[in-house]
Amino acid sequence: MKLNPSLAPWRGKRVWIVGASTGIGRAVAEALMARGAHVTVSARNERELRSFAAPGCVLALDATSPGALQDAAASLLAQGPLDLAVYCAGYWQPMRADSFDLAQALKHQEVNYSGALRLLGAVLPALHRQGHGHVSLVGSVAGYRGLPLSLAYGPTKAALINLAESLYLDLRAEGIGVSIVNPGFVETPMTAVNDFHMPAMTQPADAAAAILRGWERGQFEIHFPKRFTLGVKLLSMLPFDLYQSLVRRGTAR
Repeated sequence: MKLNPSLAPWRGKRVWIVGASTGIGRAVAEALMARGAHVTVSARNERELRSFAAPGCVLALDATSPGALQDAAASLLAQGPLDLAVYCAGYWQPMRADSFDLAQALKHQEVNYSGALRLLGAVLPALHRQGHGHVSLVGSVAGYRGLPLSLAYGPTKAALINLAESLYLDLRAEGIGVSIVNPGFVETPMTAVNDFHMPAMTQPADAAAAILRGWERGQFEIHFPKRFTLGVKLLSMLPFDLYQSLVRRGTAR
């Protein structure tokens, strides 16, 4: 079902991707560049950004730093309207309650959720004024329901899903698009820390292709690979007693 205006064709579209140095963000940036979009990329690692993007398209920053996104957005918007802003910065470390680490939990919140709020604070006023554009947040299927090892990560992704739903309700009438991207496992530096089986592992280029298709089709939720995410969706709809029993059995935890 088409819930947003299509972002295709891409040629000439102005896109800003925060969290673009590796993984999904970088793959999406490269795919959009190949289609003729003008893509500005941001992340902390300026060297990685410059390895694939032109110098004039690099805005190195730390999304958790107060004012960094606001300053970058002001610079970018001074050059013209923005068609798409993507928040793809992410942080993941496995955590259980028996090894709860407050500093790590708060870092997940700062990178995964508060950074997205900072991006919204930086671009929403301009999108309101121009009367068009699109905001896309990269969440995770880990945000659907509680999961083992996801004590710090999962809640931040659940917050992003709720945030995107609320944004959509508020912005739809203005013609401003909103989407939430909920991937399964994608082979990135972030998932490289995992020592457990990750079913239906997807490559970043395939993830980027799925995301672009979703934006082009005007989807609100973009989730992939379907052979994995549809099962997770069905599982998440079960009553909690049955859900947790199946999850514990399936993960041996």
